[in-house]
Amino acid sequence: MKFTTLKKSSIQVSEIGFGTNAVGGHNNYANLNDETGKQTVQEAIKQGVTFLDTADAYGFGHSEQLIGEVIRNCRNDLVLATKGGIEKLSNGEIRFNNDPRYLRSAVEASMKRLQTDYIDLYYIHFIDERIPLSESVGELARLKQEGKIRAIGISNANIDQLKQANATNEISVLQSPYHMLDRTVEEVLLPYCIEHEISFIPYGPLAFGLLGGKYNTGMVLDDKDWRKDLDLFQPEAFARNLAIVEELKTIASEQQLTLPNLALVWLLHQPGVDAVIPGGKRIEQIRDNVKASGIQLSASTYNQIKLVLER
Repeated sequence: MKFTTLKKSSIQVSEIGFGTNAVGGHNNYANLNDETGKQTVQEAIKQGVTFLDTADAYGFGHSEQLIGEVIRNCRNDLVLATKGGIEKLSNGEIRFNNDPRYLRSAVEASMKRLQTDYIDLYYIHFIDERIPLSESVGELARLKQEGKIRAIGISNANIDQLKQANATNEISVLQSPYHMLDRTVEEVLLPYCIEHEISFIPYGPLAFGLLGGKYNTGMVLDDKDWRKDLDLFQPEAFARNLAIVEELKTIASEQQLTLPNLALVWLLHQPGVDAVIPGGKRIEQIRDNVKASGIQLSASTYNQIKLVLER
């Protein structure tokens, strides 16, 4: 496993992390099993993954709780990233809440569930337009000074929001969707991150399952599956993406790689990308994903990929 250091910090992470929204994230996926979720975390650690990514919104604390149970005896060997800023209201509805007081309470609640007295990387999960980002980031900076968090990140921000959040140069990491089938961030977000020394960590690096290579035209997502509303999975786009996936499978096979490995290697090759956080519901997926670390592809292979993606 190769390692990298998050910008503006001394935090070293495995370049292949583990995104845990399917570990206890019953509000994201149907038919999840807690024990299976914990086993995937254990397997990731066994395979050399030191970078675990979760959020208090995954199962509304349940994902963090399960991870806390798994890592309590090896906490200091790991880098924990979690996110806050999504509040569940008493009526069951949710809202974005970046109020400094709420963020402080969210950080402390996450620490308790994760069974830790500090969080390595804490993200604002979604932007609450009612609250100036200077106030939200300012509170996280105070929590950093207190030793409760080690680095500040932001997720799902557009370029203007990222600039506002980074006005005092406090942002170490931006997390946004980025994968072979959606390269929008290459237009302005990635260049800004490179210029301002912000690590970019893509989420959904396998296009939320499409780049797993297992889907076909008859695949239908469960009504409880949050992905059903994504543009990627709408009928016309889905058919187009499946055609691209078939061409990428051919390239992967020529390189004696799985398609997920090819997708992860491609992302790690992109300027500004410091680590990737593929998810996984099964132990076999975890074992396959970690194989992407350290793989080198030729310039001609990257050009082949480029031709497919830009067709």
